[in-house]
Amino acid sequence: MSRETHERIERDSLGEVRLPADALFGPQTQRAVDNFPVSGRPMPVSFITALCRIKAACAQANRAIGGLDQLRAQAIESVAGQLIESLTNGELHAAFPVDIYQTGSGTSSNMNVNEVIAHLAGEQAGVHPNDHVNMSQSSNDVVPSAIRVMAVSRVESDLLPALAHLETVLLGRARELAGVVKTGRTHLMDATPIRFDQVLESHVEQLRAARVAIEQARDRNLALPLGGTAVGTGLNAPAGFADAAVSSLNESLDREAPFSRLPSLVAGLSAQDDSLALSASLRGLAAFLHKLANDLRWMNSGPLAGLGEITLPALQPGSSIMPGKVNPVIPESTAMVAVQVQGLDHAIALAAQSGNFELNVMLPLIAANLDEMIGLSANTSRLLADKAVAGFVVNRERIERDLAANPILVTALNPVIGYEAGAAIAKRAYAEGRTVIDVAREMTDLDEDTLAELLDPRRLTGED
Repeated sequence: MSRETHERIERDSLGEVRLPADALFGPQTQRAVDNFPVSGRPMPVSFITALCRIKAACAQANRAIGGLDQLRAQAIESVAGQLIESLTNGELHAAFPVDIYQTGSGTSSNMNVNEVIAHLAGEQAGVHPNDHVNMSQSSNDVVPSAIRVMAVSRVESDLLPALAHLETVLLGRARELAGVVKTGRTHLMDATPIRFDQVLESHVEQLRAARVAIEQARDRNLALPLGGTAVGTGLNAPAGFADAAVSSLNESLDREAPFSRLPSLVAGLSAQDDSLALSASLRGLAAFLHKLANDLRWMNSGPLAGLGEITLPALQPGSSIMPGKVNPVIPESTAMVAVQVQGLDHAIALAAQSGNFELNVMLPLIAANLDEMIGLSANTSRLLADKAVAGFVVNRERIERDLAANPILVTALNPVIGYEAGAAIAKRAYAEGRTVIDVAREMTDLDEDTLAELLDPRRLTGED
């Protein structure tokens, strides 16, 4: 076949462009494909679907205020809905090929969506990508709005349910292991006893705090800068358009907590502080997940030469050379996710500084990183819950043996015999490899029953 049979020629304001004959997009998208062969990673599907939702809402708003005829408005809305369904089902991804590392405003992705909608709707309604699909809009207000819609939707549909699931599993294990006492540790060194339920409930409190921070940051992203157009002044956006567009968006999403119009449209275009706040809350969640993963790894370590307090589920062989070795692969995966999320947050922090006058010019990076951070956090939370926390087994014989041999138990005698006498008992117990109660029986005048009561590990954890 000749080259011409595989291509078609279209024009934009810069001239002719050759693009694939079967492409659903138009010349501006093709220019972006040619200009940005950077990562090979297109913008996230969740971001493209958020753009499509906004295009449908804007078409409804333009029709309501008399700027767009009913035929074109209905065509845009219908095609946008079909695209959302297809993208969600894993179809038509090739229609949105623009690389993440594109123009900083995201104009290429905005025009990509405009062109695809116009292409699919144009045959029946004569829809133009700029004049009709982009009516009353600019990339500069649509893209920041899409970032917020994407982030809120992903937090609510993916992340918060995953965190709720992890919390449920942690609380279930805490109830199951209530009263099981282990050696506490500070500085990685033996400390006074603590119960497993106390350990797990502390993780739950960390998780709840992280979730609250995420919810608060989510709420900040409910205000959209739609109607700001080029620099936040609303040029070419008729009166009533923005309110109508936000109302249509809320109606299509059937939200309990609705999106609203951002009071300062200039700030909504020039700054990405609300995206940064969400990113920071995800960094906080990552710090918690990393701690939980590391605590599980330490308790599982060994099993002979480590702590060996728990045994995590055996999910796969741990070595290509050492038979029988099993590694804590889920906590290791979680730790890598935590590091990646914190790295992506740092990139967003730097990107948020790139608001030059009236526009931030790293919007695609912010969108892509938020999408990845939310997805990674949700997925690893579920895996950690189901494949590590839910299935670990407590090695009770090991923890009871280590607890009985822990000289730090002498701390309980301090109020009775004083710190210096307690230190002498602990030192001798360490040196002779004996239990505190045996040494204390010889070095104090306390009777057996009193020592047993004072040194009861469960009593030392605050248990009545």
